[in-house]
Parts: sequence; structure tokens; C-alpha cells
Amino acid sequence: MADKQEIIEDRPSNLADLKSPDPNKHGKGGNLQVEEQEHHEHKDEITAELEALLHTDPAHGLTDQEVQERLLQFGPNELKEVKKNPILKFLGYFTGAIAYLIEVACIIAAVVKDWLDFGIILALLLVNASIGFIEEAKAESALDALRQTLALKTRCWRNGHLIELDTGALVPGDVIVLRLGDIIPADGRLLGIGATGEATEGDLLIDQSALTGESLPVSKKKGDVVYSSSIVKQGQQMAVVTKTGINTFIGRAANLISITVEEGHFQKIINRIGNFLILITVVLVGIILIYQLVRYRGQPEGKFLTVLSRVLVLTVAAIPVGLPTVMSVTMAVGAKQLAAKKVIVKRLTAVEEMASVSVLCSDKTGTLTLNELTFDEPYLTNDYTSDDILLYSYLAAEAGANDPIELAVRTAAEEQLPLLQNRTHKHDVPGYKVTSFLPFNPATKLTQATITNKDTGETFKVAKGAPQVIIRLVGGDDDAVRAVNALAKRGLRALGVARTIGGSLDDFQLIGMIALIDPPRPDSADTIARCQHMGVDVKMVTGDQLIIAKEVSHRLGLTRVILDANHLVDSDKSEDEVTEHCLRADGFAQVIPEHKYRVVELLQKRGIIVGMTGDGVNDAPALKKANVGIAVHGCTDAARSAADIVLLAPGLSTIVDGLMTSRAIFQRMRSYALYRITSTVHFLIFFFIVVMTYDWSLPAHLLILICILNDLATLVIAVDNAQLSPHPDKWRIGQLIFMSITLGCCLTALSFAHFFVFWKHFGYAPALSTAPADERRLESVMYLHISSAPHFVIFSTRLTGHFWENLPSPLFAAVIIGTQIVALLMVVFGGLTPKIPFSQAIVILLISFAYFILLDFVKVNVFKIWSFELTAAFVRTPTRRKKLAERKAKKIEQDHVWNSIDRVREVVLKLKALEALNEAPKNQGETLEGPIVAQKLNEKQRELEAQDTSSH
Repeated sequence: MADKQEIIEDRPSNLADLKSPDPNKHGKGGNLQVEEQEHHEHKDEITAELEALLHTDPAHGLTDQEVQERLLQFGPNELKEVKKNPILKFLGYFTGAIAYLIEVACIIAAVVKDWLDFGIILALLLVNASIGFIEEAKAESALDALRQTLALKTRCWRNGHLIELDTGALVPGDVIVLRLGDIIPADGRLLGIGATGEATEGDLLIDQSALTGESLPVSKKKGDVVYSSSIVKQGQQMAVVTKTGINTFIGRAANLISITVEEGHFQKIINRIGNFLILITVVLVGIILIYQLVRYRGQPEGKFLTVLSRVLVLTVAAIPVGLPTVMSVTMAVGAKQLAAKKVIVKRLTAVEEMASVSVLCSDKTGTLTLNELTFDEPYLTNDYTSDDILLYSYLAAEAGANDPIELAVRTAAEEQLPLLQNRTHKHDVPGYKVTSFLPFNPATKLTQATITNKDTGETFKVAKGAPQVIIRLVGGDDDAVRAVNALAKRGLRALGVARTIGGSLDDFQLIGMIALIDPPRPDSADTIARCQHMGVDVKMVTGDQLIIAKEVSHRLGLTRVILDANHLVDSDKSEDEVTEHCLRADGFAQVIPEHKYRVVELLQKRGIIVGMTGDGVNDAPALKKANVGIAVHGCTDAARSAADIVLLAPGLSTIVDGLMTSRAIFQRMRSYALYRITSTVHFLIFFFIVVMTYDWSLPAHLLILICILNDLATLVIAVDNAQLSPHPDKWRIGQLIFMSITLGCCLTALSFAHFFVFWKHFGYAPALSTAPADERRLESVMYLHISSAPHFVIFSTRLTGHFWENLPSPLFAAVIIGTQIVALLMVVFGGLTPKIPFSQAIVILLISFAYFILLDFVKVNVFKIWSFELTAAFVRTPTRRKKLAERKAKKIEQDHVWNSIDRVREVVLKLKALEALNEAPKNQGETLEGPIVAQKLNEKQRELEAQDTSSH
């Protein structure tokens, strides 16, 4: 991992340090040459069979017969549209482990003609599905959006004529004409000639930022490949179509989106919870069903439908019919909160999944940066100032040109120079008059203006262009060459500016070098720092050049450990090694959509919940693949449709709002899940034992009342106060189930205490439902207890710590306590259940409340002793044993790295101490381990990590 060692590069702290020592030096030097930076671009492979079809005569084009043959072979130049039937999409919300169990209960209710249960269950199913369907109804097809980015018409040579035709009719081998402003209709190879076969001067300037993520327009010459959906910014040439439809660069992105149909992380979690609940429910209820069929065989009570109806009531009361609804409502409320912050949630479950994101991959161009060239700190010479270089570059800029460099020059000058503000005519420069202007010429690579100073009458020329051209124009300047090379190594685009002096129109003097860069957004660095503080590792994944990516990474506060895309497809490395690169690197450069997709995929295979932000077509596959895809403000339709969350406000700062809101929602959902599973375990164990032992149970209407009333009350958990986790949240299913069983067993013990105390001490014996009311008072006791004891536990399950560390919201507390007051009044005044004395009822409630405090201490201590090692010891599955071994190996490796770092730190401190003996500190109170030492330690740490990775 040699790239790890490229953390801190030698770079001037200020370009002013590169100035000529002699301010009067002019045109000196000339031995050095400007280093040309190589532009790395993805190379499309073309098979020999396809290559044979590309040698079309540019003056004639293809014949109709050739076109028909190739249409049959390659198909039309379009992306196939795949849309899901809305009815099937709605029915998809009725799938999943818990949904299937509820649906079976609904069918059984209809079979035994228990229409009350049937109506209640069916209503809950429909409500849950409707919430999800309505919230996600605005989602669009990503493939449809990709289709819309293609050009509609193009000019093409066919049968010796230049005609205009639909882009869908293009085939490989067609000769098309590309000119300024055109959207390129298919992938093609430039031919280096004009529309009628004439020679062309200069290259095409192509904006392919939405496809590749490159911040600067790319110059394309004869033989280079241009991609479908990119835009021609300058020049005109003919090209031969090489690939169409799904085979194009953008088509492959569409294909990646279409094959990404994985089950969501949240759905997997709900299914695992559901599988556990189904298992214990089916096993225990099945035993009761068989037991009662055998016991009452030959009697009216032993008829199958009669027994089934009794068992159905237990099943409906046990299974969490309200679990999907409560979860959906909680996420819907969270989505509404995010919408108020201009964060639109398209897929409801993304709200929960965002809380678990531990790695956030981000596109650079247009996401972390502004996607517009702006002035950076310039290199100046001969006593010129920043205002001087802005003014002279503006005088030599072509007014109205769409070239991004000219636009950047004009914009910076108009914003920063008082002289250019509040003008009556925007093309005039007060005090100056442009008497002659030579626009940019690809042959000379410069623009030149002849200027007259109105105040002095002086006439002079200003030239602006490629650095090497301007340096030659002034007679050479080695310091300027060094400055240009230093800028290039940092990924900055340099532009030379010079003017004539001494009354001569031929003797040019260098003013300096403009530095242009696509700068980070104002809030990007702060957002990254806040994400890292919240435990989210941010990685930049960009199609831009490596040197540009490193410079932007440095400005964003990330380290410069940016690797090129070759590390992702290195055939000499195993997938584990490539994944390790993904984990350790701060980002990747020169990537294509397939590479971004692969980064996300590799991280997900390690069990990491991955977020992805982006704005372009090239980001769409990764946005679709990520657990949470986030399309930023100003994104393309393709990115918006592939994403789960869309940011309407510029910048990334709202991502932090999303993380905080999602973590609050996660805590609420986890709280409810723990409460509901605990209630189910308690309910099933208690009634399994009393039914099997005493053939006694609560009446059906009381069981259903407990289920519905308590679940409806817990809907207010969506607005409860939540204690945010400082790190990404994670569903620890083993811990959740173990805790639920522990708390459920404790509640079962309390239930049996009530059962036997009121039976043996107060004489409330178990009685059949047909017995007189005075003989059935145990029903009221157990109803009030089973309604209140598990329900109060939700005050404890809200937190991993003690319940008083973060008090519930007043509304939440009022509703929970209010439901138990309703239950209290029911048993005191009777009606649906026999009456019991008020004193007994209030004692039952107080015991339930006090018991939740006791269970809170049990919960806190279980969380303290809980660990993955403990789980692996109790349930030794092959997966857990492997994971445990990996964790131990990783800890040994980390200990080795830190021991090495400590040794290096000790050596550096000793050297610094020796140095301090010879030279007194410059500043009073300066510590021995200053910034330089820290920097060196950081470098050494990275080297050690790289060595350990290589050996591993």
C-alpha cells in the first residue's frame, strides 16, 4: 500500500514564496520547461468485430441496408424502460415474516368467522401498507431519468447526405457531426475533420462532469472517445459512433441500476425479528392446539374450529400486529421532520438505515465542490498585485464566451474589483478602451487585447493563455515555470497573464499566473468534520484526476491518502486485500460508475452500512447500490431518481441534520422493538403455562383489548425524546432477543406472583368464562396486571442506561400512563370485566410501576456484561466463530501498529529534546511535540499501517 506514504507532499505554503528575488528581473531564465500533466481517462475496449464496422466513409455515411443490419445486431440507441406495476408495488408491502404471520392469523379469523379479529387485523395490514406506499409514491424510475438525459436529434451522414434524425436510430459506424452546445447522442470516436470533410483547428472541449465527475472540461483530439450525454463546450468535429444504447458509458450505468434490487437493511432486520417471534409463537401455540385437540377429543369443545378459534385469540394477542405500523408511523414522522429541513425522503426505511451508516462515500464534483472554476491564490511577479492580475486578465477575456475559464476570469474580476462594479454598461471598463481583440486560437493558445488607457493615452497589449505560451512570450522565466509546475502538482489549472511595457507593443512582461480550481463548498469541510465526530468515516470517490482529488481532500481536512481506481481492479490482489484498501483509503480518483459501485459493494460485504452522496449520472449506480443514496442539490434526474434521500438545500450540511434525526428515530424504533418482543415473550410463556396447567385464559375481548390499546398508545413513541448515540447505531439482534427473553422471564415471574397471590390469598380462583362475575375476578386482576406491567417497561427500554438519564416527552408519558388509567377504571367500575376493589387495583398498578424500576437495573447490568464474545460463547455458530477470530486478529494487528507508533513517538521526542538543548524555543511555552513532529508521526503511522497491510 505504497500510496499510503504519499500523505504530505512538498508544497509551497504560499505561492508568493516562489516570486523572483529581484522585482526588476524580466525575461530571465528559460532553461526549465513546464511539466505537462497527463490526463488519465477510462479507455473503452472495442472488439475486433466492432472495429471492423467503424471504418465508414465520412463523406458518404452508412447505407440504409447497413443501418437495418446493424439495428438488428445492436438494437436501437435507447435505454429500455422498466416500470413496476403500482398494484404489484402496493402488494409488496404485504411481504415479510411478520406480515405473513399476521396474514395467516387474518385468514384463520375468517375461517372461524371471528369477524372482529378479522377486521382489526386486516385494518392494521392496510394501514401499514398504505403508509409505506403513500410516502414513497413520488419515487421515479431511475432508468426513465437516464433516458431523458440523452439528446433527441442529431445530424448524421447517411447515403451521401447530411440529414437530421432521431438519436434512437443511430447505429455503430454512423458518422455524426458534433458542434458547440450539442448533447452527444452516443459514444463515438473523433475523426478530426469538420462537417464537410474540411480540416479542423484545435480540439473539442467536452464537459463530461455529470458522467465522469471531472471538474474541468476535457480537451479531445482526433482518435479520442466522446461519451453519450456529455456536452460540447467548444469546437466542431465529426465522429464515428462506436457504441449505442445499453453498451454506452451511460448505458452501463443504467444496467447497474436495473440489476440492483436487493432487500433493504431494515427489511432484513424486521424479518429476523419476525422469524424469532414466529418461531416461539408457532411452537408454543402449536403445542397448545395439539394438547386441547387431544384433551377434548370427542367433546363439543374439542372440535377443530372451536379449538382453533380459542388458539387464534392467543396468537393475535401474542404476535406484534402493530409492530410494522408503529415502525412505519415513526419513520413517517421522522421523514416529515427532515422535510422541514429540506431533506426529502423517497424511501421510508432509509430514515432508519441512515442511523446505521458508518461510511459515507461522496462524489467530489458538484457535491463536495461547487463544480465551477474560481480564482485561487495567484502567482505574482514584478510587484504586481492580485487586483492587477484580475484587471488585466479581464481586459483580455472574451465577453460573452461560454468557455468556463473565460467565465471564471470575468466572474472573479467583477466580484472583487470595485472598478468593475456599478457600471452602466457591463462590457465597458472605466478608464480603459479595448481597441483590438484576438479571441482564443487553438493554434496560439492565447487571447490578446490591445488597450488604451483613457487617462494617460498609453496603448499596451495584454495576453492571456497557456502558461508555457505566455512564458515564451516574455522570454522565459524559470521561477514562473517552477510556480506553474507546483500548481500542476496540486491539481490547479494555471493561466498566464502578461502585458507590454515601456511604450512598446512587442516587449511583454509577465504579470503572473492565475490559479483556477473547483473549490470546496463553504460547508463541506465542517460537514466532514461533524460526520467524523459522529463516527461516520467520509471517503471521497471521484472521477477526477488524482492530483486534483488530493488537493481537494487536503482542503477538506481529509488526509491525502487518495488512491487511483486501478487499486479496485488489480488482478494481483484478492478481494479481501482490495476491500482493505477501501477501508483504509480516504478516497479514490479516476473512477468510473462501475468503480463507485464496486467500492460500495465491497464495503457492504464487510457488513458496513454505506451511505453515498452524488449529483451526476456517474453516481446513479452507486446511489442505487448504497444502503442510503443521497442526491445533493442541483443533481441530475438520474441521480435524484436512484437516490433514497434528496437534499433540496445547497451543500452537505443538511446531511448532519439527517444523521441526527435518523439516530433519534432509530432509538425510538429500537425502544419499541425491545418492548414489543419482551411483551410477546412474557405473554406467550405465561399463557402457555397456565393454559397447559390450569386450562385457563383471559376472555378473547380482553386479550384483543390489551393488544390494540397498548399498541395504539405506543404510536406516540414517534414524538418521544430520544438520546442520540455518538456513534452509528446498529441492530444487535442477539442482544435484543437475549434482553427480551430476560425481561420477559422477569415479567412472567411477576405474573405468576399475581396469579397465585390473588388465587390463594384472596380466593380469586381461575374460573371458566361462563361462571358468574364474582367467580371471575381473577380475569380483572390479570388483565390489569398484563396491561400495565409490560407497558410500563417501555419507560426503561427507551435507553441503554437508566431511565432517568433522559426523561420521556410529556405527551409520551401522558399517553402511556393514560392507557393504564383507562384499564384501572375498567376493572374498578366493571362492564367489560368483573369489578375489583379500588385499593387492589391501585396496588396492582403501583407494583407494575415499581417493578419497571427494578427491571431497569436488570437491563443496565445485562447491557454492561453483554459482548459479542459472550454471544459467540453461548451460541457457537460457524459465522460467529469466524467473526470472533477476525476480531482477535485485527486487535493483535492494531496493538502492533500502536506499539510501533509509541516507539517512533519516543524516538522523535528524544531527538526533539536534544535539538532543544542546542536551540531555545522560539515561543514561550512551546511544547516539544509541535506541529512538525505531529506531522512526521502521522507520516510514520501511515507507513507502519501500510507495511502491516502488505504483510497481512
